[in-house]
Amino acid sequence: MFWSDQKLEWTGEHERTLRALAVDEDGPGTVLHDFQMLLSYVRERELPVSKAHQLPPLQALPEINARLAHPVTLGLKRPQLKSYPHIQGLYLLLRASGLGCIRGAPPKPVLAINEVVYNSWSGLNPTEHYFTLLETWLLRGYPEIAGEQGTRFHSIGRYHQDCAALIYLALGDGLPVADNDRIGWYFRYSPGLYGVALLELFGFLSVEHGRSQEGQGWQVERMVSTPLGAAVFALLSEGLFGDWRKVCDLEDTLPESFGVLQPAFQPYVPAWRNNLSLPAWTFREGVYMFKVSLGRDLWRRIAIPGDVTLDTLAYTILDAFEFDYDHLYHFSYRNQFGVQTYVNHPDMDDGPWAAEVLVGDVPLQEGQSMTYLYDFGDRWEFDVTLERVDPVDATITDPIILEGHGEAPEQYPSWSE
Repeated sequence: MFWSDQKLEWTGEHERTLRALAVDEDGPGTVLHDFQMLLSYVRERELPVSKAHQLPPLQALPEINARLAHPVTLGLKRPQLKSYPHIQGLYLLLRASGLGCIRGAPPKPVLAINEVVYNSWSGLNPTEHYFTLLETWLLRGYPEIAGEQGTRFHSIGRYHQDCAALIYLALGDGLPVADNDRIGWYFRYSPGLYGVALLELFGFLSVEHGRSQEGQGWQVERMVSTPLGAAVFALLSEGLFGDWRKVCDLEDTLPESFGVLQPAFQPYVPAWRNNLSLPAWTFREGVYMFKVSLGRDLWRRIAIPGDVTLDTLAYTILDAFEFDYDHLYHFSYRNQFGVQTYVNHPDMDDGPWAAEVLVGDVPLQEGQSMTYLYDFGDRWEFDVTLERVDPVDATITDPIILEGHGEAPEQYPSWSE
């Protein structure tokens, strides 16, 4: 981090700030108002999303922006999601919390609300809403969910450190941005514009917006840390994020439930009693029908029991296309939160490993796909689409190649070809 090696120190003033915290839709910040707006907007209509990154449609963004407590004025003719950092941050919270989910098969997936999670959300008080969203952002908010790069290398600890550094630099008279290209470049890199927007939405930063300029997006003139922002990040730096063993554990395994930050805050914020409940994905038995494709006109249909491993599915795909077994591979898919998830060849260093994950463990809905990447040199990329899950059939205990279309390619073509 180029700009500061300083650390926010926890003080008695920070403790008094947290003990005096009162949360409702009007504050701190506008995060509860704006998030509830987005939640209701999506719940009233199912929005089509992009196939590759599962992002909301561009035509909906101006309307959503107009419904924010403080709409952002842009000078862009064709703004994208990242052009509206506040909406991008809110969308990240919607998906990462599990409240927003993707339904429907390609080519028409839609963004909808998970009603089971919504019922749990409805039973929480405003303080619990606020800290649920805070935990969602800091511990579950992988950037790829909102269309950013770098999910596989996202560091929860480093991201917190960058947010805390920005809060530190903006203490007192604040941090001028408009005339400081170095600062302006850096905060766009980390925590990113959507990160700055979330710091504003949560009431951690007071952001002076600049006038819109033709061909330019959101303009930031100055940022000033609030007492709440300093208190929250000082407490987190002192507690959870001060213990790198705990941080590494969080980065290795996403928590199955909310409430990881609760022990740090509850002594000062006793209104945080309950947490959002997420339905656990459970193993689904049955016979899985996959259509495995290499391009539009070259595919094989495979039936495989749910209690068979992904490693077996991997070699069945190679058999179906008459490939040798002499390379590494991984499967990848977006989980229910929109995070890219990888299941690796058993000989790779990092898990989870395909020999330990069953087909029925993978959280794919019918019509959804995962990618099977075989041979990291030649990069054979198979699209593996789940067509349906049939009831258990006692006669099908091993994978079956049911049918196919197109001639399998040569695995090792000559250089001239």
